[in-house]
This record gives sequence, C-alpha cells and structure tokens, in this order.
Amino acid sequence: MTAPKAAEPGIVQSLTRALGLLDTLAAEDRGLTLSEIAGRTSLPVSTVHRLLTTLQVAGYVRFAPERGVWQIGVQAFIVGIAFVRSREITAFARPVLYRMMEASGESANLAIADQGEIVYMSQVESREMMRAMAKPGARVGMYCSALGKALLAEMPVPEVRKLVEWRGLPRLTANTITSPERLFEELATVRAQGYAVDDEEHSIGLRCVAAAIFDEVGQPVAAVSLSAPKARVSNSRMAVLGEIVNRGAAEITAAFGGICPRPGLASADR
Repeated sequence: MTAPKAAEPGIVQSLTRALGLLDTLAAEDRGLTLSEIAGRTSLPVSTVHRLLTTLQVAGYVRFAPERGVWQIGVQAFIVGIAFVRSREITAFARPVLYRMMEASGESANLAIADQGEIVYMSQVESREMMRAMAKPGARVGMYCSALGKALLAEMPVPEVRKLVEWRGLPRLTANTITSPERLFEELATVRAQGYAVDDEEHSIGLRCVAAAIFDEVGQPVAAVSLSAPKARVSNSRMAVLGEIVNRGAAEITAAFGGICPRPGLASADR
C-alpha cells in the first residue's frame, strides 16, 4: 500500500509520514534500523525516531533491542483483523478450531507470539456452561501459557534466553514456572511429546494444551490450543487433548503451505 501524498488537499503530513513508515517496515520482514528507515523514506533521522516512538507507544511498531531493528507491531494486526480473518492463517484455522471444539467439547484457540507474549487471534468457545474465554487481542505471557510454550519450544535457545532475561518469569500462581532451568526442561518435554501444557500456571482452575503451527520453512508462526476448567481435564485426558491439538496444528500447517520440522509428532492423518 502507498501512503497518500502530503500535498493532496486535507492530508496531514505527520500522519502521512507515519503511514509511510509502516509501509516501509511492512515490506521488510527482518526489520530495519533507524538509519535504514530514514534512508528509504528520505526523512531526517530525528523525524523518523519521533514518529516511530509515537507508533511504538500505540503498539503499531516495536523495537527489537537484540538486533537493533524496528518491526511492525501487533496493533497493526489488531486493526487489520477483519482482513486477516478473510485470508491467511486465521481463515485456514477457523474451521479446524470448530472441529477441535467438537472433538473435545472444549474452547479452541489460535494465537501468535509478540514480544514475549502470545496474542489471541481467534477462539471457538465450548458449549459447556463453564468454559474458558479469550477475546481476540488478549495477551498472556509465553512462559506461563500452553500456547506460548508450544512456540518457545520451537524457537532457538539463545532467542528464548533473551526473552526470559528481558521479560523475566514472574509468579502468577503456585504452579507458575519461575526458574529458567525449569522452563528449559519443560520446553524439552514439549518437543518430545509434541504438545505443551499449562497446568494452572497462568490462572487457577484452568488447564490448556497447545501445539505449534509452522510456515513453509518449518518456522513456528502460531499455535492452537484447547482450554478448559481443571475439573474437566484430568491428567489422563491431557494426552487425549494433546492428540487433538496435534492433529489440528498439523492440518492448519498443511493448509497454510507449511511443513512440520518433526512430522512424526504431528500428522494430519493421525
């Protein structure tokens, strides 16, 4: 998309420039440094920094300190959610989420990662009177959620360490993992069994099971989960829900044109 020209009647220059920055960042997946953005937009570095800082406060861009680059932020997704629902991963996932809910009787969720948190994109609610609910755009820490741990388990260890150092592991419940060593042990278990579990780690009385979705090069792009009150999810039922989320994640991965790096753990035919 091309931002409108500031010379056109009724156009606000600062807004036009900000939209131009978003267009520039959207065209570069790896992110851009401040000087690179200034060079591509032909704007002074000071102006670019002021606009980026404003957009960052609103969540439309984010700064990745580990690489010194600016990237598109999650708020840009939230604003564009109506379009996303009609295309790409959300469109592929929605019918699968319905099938996951029908197979389990529990709420099915789709989420992506953003700056050490997961952001809910879509949910199909359980028909049970007592059920887990999460609105699109809601955020939860990756370390204390099944969705987040499913994604962390597929990320490079150094990247996970940086997130842990940056975000920390604050205790939310008696079951929250607060030790980096314990978290890495948990992620190893996730990789071995093919799904992640949240056993009242974020909210008392809530259990969740999740699996990752992959893109065309085998990188994690999202995750699906089933969530329910603990009273309906015994330890033995965790494995059953794990099979369902594994099949759902594999089905969405295939529909999205992705590949699972460990196909033996997640197959749409299982």
